[in-house]
Amino acid sequence: MKILIVDDQQLVLLSLEKCLTDLGYEVRSANNVFDAIAEYDEFLPNLVIADINMPVFNTVSDADQTIDNNAKAAGLEIVKYIKVIKKHEIPVMILSGNNDEDVILKGFELGVSDYMKKPLSLNEIGARVKRLIGVRKESSVDNNNRLIQNNCVGVVIPCYNEESRLSGDEFKKFVHKNLGYHLCFVNDGSKDKTLEVLQELRKGKEEYISIYDCEKNGGKAEAVRLGMLHLAKQTQFDYIGFLDADLSTNFEDFEDLVQTISNSNYKIVSGSRINRMGAYIAKESARAIFSKIINFIIRKTLGMDFKDTQCGAKIMSKEIIEKTFQKKFLTKWLFDVEIFMRMKKIYGAEETKKLVCEKPLNRWVHVDGSKLSFKDSFKIIFQIGQIAIHYK
Repeated sequence: MKILIVDDQQLVLLSLEKCLTDLGYEVRSANNVFDAIAEYDEFLPNLVIADINMPVFNTVSDADQTIDNNAKAAGLEIVKYIKVIKKHEIPVMILSGNNDEDVILKGFELGVSDYMKKPLSLNEIGARVKRLIGVRKESSVDNNNRLIQNNCVGVVIPCYNEESRLSGDEFKKFVHKNLGYHLCFVNDGSKDKTLEVLQELRKGKEEYISIYDCEKNGGKAEAVRLGMLHLAKQTQFDYIGFLDADLSTNFEDFEDLVQTISNSNYKIVSGSRINRMGAYIAKESARAIFSKIINFIIRKTLGMDFKDTQCGAKIMSKEIIEKTFQKKFLTKWLFDVEIFMRMKKIYGAEETKKLVCEKPLNRWVHVDGSKLSFKDSFKIIFQIGQIAIHYK
């Protein structure tokens, strides 16, 4: 039994290929409509699994201009080719996060056999495939609770001398279960064995974990900037964000940030460590007091009522990365403030307020081993002045 998978997101293709190959099927894949049609004619599959929202062509040069490469629900062109042009009866399964009722109905009118809405589990996909074309074999791989998300998300995790604080098991468990995520660890010229720890952590999860190695220490701002630009070059990611290596903000809260940006018109969603009913926010008392003072000064400088600019958990669109990450930041620690200042220069103050969202965290814990000393904290006041003058 042969299956053709069509999806423009590499993480989805890898996960489906592995799952269905383990079930005994012969699998091929394509990442655009044009290549999918060519692959279909050569491969003659028994089943096609296709996403709805994907590019028609790989590059502009491939286009013959008969189909808009950015057309809504362009994946239905595959269904039309198989059912209307070729008049083949083979089943076609749609896997997509598209909730447009008209698009779904159009798919069934064209002859779609099944529609699966992301997020969904690998076990469910396997069961639906077996129902349509029969069972090849039972997989020995445990796919319980392994989900393909609605969005593909890249996460940058800056690391400097994190050998003793990196929780490898937490990262591995997360990417094992959440197949729409890719973690990019940026080793910021660490002097300890951080790089060796990262290389060990990556083993067996190479598709979902990568390492961007900087020979020299450039500070957190530069590590995040380089990592974000690196991931932004990949077309598969819907959103890209960053997270602290100590997981002071956990993955559950980070996923809430992703859900917020994907269901809104915001271009950046920032975690906020606000003490509120039901939340667990733990800080050292002296650090908490100083943070309030710094935050007051930052709010006045930004001209925005931001409760917590410095939380190390943020998710954003590629547009923000392309427009605000090209030049180095002035400071090593206040780059978050600089992002918002750059946005104000590009979009204007009022529009920026509409594009930025603060999302309160349910949990945040100060972890021992912070690279920011109290001496550095006092330098921050001077750096805020630098930012105010530079971006005026």
